[in-house]
Amino acid sequence: MKIAVLAYHNIGCRCLEVLIRKKQDVVGVFTHRDDPGENIWFDSVADLARAHGLSCHFPGNINDPHWVDLLKSLRPDLIFSFYFRQMLSRQILEIPAKGAINLHGSYLPRYRGRCPVNWVLVKGEKETGVTLHYMVERPDAGDIIAQARVGIDFEDTALTLHHKMERAAARLLEDALPRILAGTNPRIPQNPSEGSYFGGRRPEDGLIDWTRTSMEIHNLVRAVTRPYPGAFTFLGGRKVFIWKARPVDVREAAPPGSILATEEGLLVATGDGAIRVIECQLEGGPELGGFDDLREAFGGADRFDLEETVS
Repeated sequence: MKIAVLAYHNIGCRCLEVLIRKKQDVVGVFTHRDDPGENIWFDSVADLARAHGLSCHFPGNINDPHWVDLLKSLRPDLIFSFYFRQMLSRQILEIPAKGAINLHGSYLPRYRGRCPVNWVLVKGEKETGVTLHYMVERPDAGDIIAQARVGIDFEDTALTLHHKMERAAARLLEDALPRILAGTNPRIPQNPSEGSYFGGRRPEDGLIDWTRTSMEIHNLVRAVTRPYPGAFTFLGGRKVFIWKARPVDVREAAPPGSILATEEGLLVATGDGAIRVIECQLEGGPELGGFDDLREAFGGADRFDLEETVS
């Protein structure tokens, strides 16, 4: 059976590795050129494809007539999309006789759309998943083939959760592949009323609103910490990135955003208590451990006023 693969990122690599290991007839790999403005911390689908002698293509827009014609000429029986960043047109979806199948990084129908790994952390979920589903012209809305749940620990960040998802995605594909190839896989329609949709995230979405609860701020920090752009606030007119923080139980009342200097380090008052800053960094400066480093960076001051960050 001929298979065309559209893939990017680590999940794209892990799933392509499954097809290679299972000696599938991959007739072409379509991926993205890396954006020089993006932090490229993930593995290269292009490098993996080339290492195994697979033809690799870099469409600017996969739905342009040139790429549609190329896909048609490959005569794939099946198209797989693994973390590919573009929606496919009806013309492409109609090419493979066995259908076009996507691997999505959530337990559908929840968290359809972009950046599901980051969003489940922002929203404080305890569990997410990976889903193989048929592709339709609406994002992540087609019939479900197979799913696997992935637990989220309190200490998980977007990076550690990504690694969990990679392993789960590879296992899911390997388990479902024989049924997909045989045409015996289930097709379970999604119930839109049970779903949710989230769009892409921007670096500016990391702005901390200190009136939020300590847990909400903790979730934001771990959702966008390295290798993502980071959660941030302002101190003395300078941008400060918060890379790691933990909620703490503080009884004394203080306006949200107030810096509480204690023997235990830097605490910042929130809407319901406080959060301990464990790792932070002044924009353009070295990484700082906490209050003592910040105090030294600002000439020995004992207290700082955060700029207003509530929109």
